[in-house]
Amino acid sequence: MQQRHKLFAALVSFLLVGTMAIQAEDLPDPDGKPADMSKPVKVFILLGQSNMLGAGKVAGGNGSLEHVVKSKAKYPYLVDDAGSWTTRNDVRNVRVMCSGSGPWKVYQNEWMTISGNIGPEMGIGHYVGQVLDEPVLILKSCIGNRSLGYDLLPPSAEGYEGDKDDPTRTPKPGGWYAGVQYDGDTKAAKDVLEDLDTYYPGAKNFEVAGFFFWQGAKDLGKGGSADKYEENLVHFIKDLRKDFNAPNALFVCATMGQAKKGGGDAGGKITDAQLAVDGETGKYPEFKGNVATFYANPVSMGGSANGHYSGNAETYMNVGEGMGSAMVELLRSGAGGSSPPAPITRKARPLSPDKAVALHRALIEELKTLDTSGLLKPMPIQLSGSRSKAALIGVPDNTTLTFRSESGRTANVPIDKLKPLDMANLAMLAAKLSPENPTVQALLGVYLEGFGRVAEADARFARAGPEASAKMSTYFE
Repeated sequence: MQQRHKLFAALVSFLLVGTMAIQAEDLPDPDGKPADMSKPVKVFILLGQSNMLGAGKVAGGNGSLEHVVKSKAKYPYLVDDAGSWTTRNDVRNVRVMCSGSGPWKVYQNEWMTISGNIGPEMGIGHYVGQVLDEPVLILKSCIGNRSLGYDLLPPSAEGYEGDKDDPTRTPKPGGWYAGVQYDGDTKAAKDVLEDLDTYYPGAKNFEVAGFFFWQGAKDLGKGGSADKYEENLVHFIKDLRKDFNAPNALFVCATMGQAKKGGGDAGGKITDAQLAVDGETGKYPEFKGNVATFYANPVSMGGSANGHYSGNAETYMNVGEGMGSAMVELLRSGAGGSSPPAPITRKARPLSPDKAVALHRALIEELKTLDTSGLLKPMPIQLSGSRSKAALIGVPDNTTLTFRSESGRTANVPIDKLKPLDMANLAMLAAKLSPENPTVQALLGVYLEGFGRVAEADARFARAGPEASAKMSTYFE
């Protein structure tokens, strides 16, 4: 495992000056470390229809992710040495969905790991997360059965029926119109970014770094828009950059797996249109270095876009890796620009190892107070070594916590079995449940500083006040 990590480090160094592309087998297992929160979150917005939404099966026989990982030893970065799904603590995976002008709902808001059916976000997230030092937010906002020629029609395209002068892209009330899903998807994504801390805990600012788009099936067949797909796609790219005030944002799209370039059918026309916007081989000089198209046909494992590729997880992973690799190449070119990092006014103080137990016990006391006062709410958190989340439901004593899994099973866990990241997540939980408690806010500040997140720690200390914060100095060396 260490050898693979060294190989990847050498490869990334080479990428800074060379032209070699990162290969999937060179991706190491996530190291479990959080991102550098002094920097703005790099946001990548995923758009499209049902295959971007994701229908790749995780469990089962042939075609499932579990089968592919075990029988073919593919995607090794998804599993650790014990065979459990890995988690990226530097990449946040958020999925929201709305139908046209209807209200949007949150379906995922977690650190990137395998949970439920998958789309291309797994390959995408691991690629960009590995090469960026900044925190990464993978923000998926899409729904199935939508066409670029009508539902997702962008505002500058011919036939759009929404309010072209509305920069918020607020959908018109009631009814269906050309562009309603574009308006709904972009508004949902903007709403998430306006409440950034809820979706990337501790984040203060962000930069929309790029867009990913996987779509086309709805534009096939009778009533489809294959002939105008290229024109609409060019408008789509430009309008997204305008609507998100991100003129330097990169754009990667993928073709449908079953469709071949140069084909005379609708699938071939759409594929050719998607390839036409590629900055290196396409028709638009303005897209050079900032737009890329991944040709998915060679890596598709069969089936069609309309049939969700029979749920074959390998297809979804292959396309995700292809799109992620294409984005890495664009990022490497430097075309996407960059936001300056927020300044760090001081270095993180190291935690005293012999005071760690005291720190944990102080947090347990606060959690116990919440429990006995009836303020402890069963809010799920991610625990190290677990594929699923668990909710803290009780604090029976000063050394034990009671958790309830998503399946409903309960278990008493000694605090000495929990890792520092678990305790930090519990401190974050306590701070949410008791926002006016200065001791809780200060304890969370200690945990955050222990992970090097100085700016966030100082914000918690400021909220706690000087008296509570001064008491925390005993936990540092």
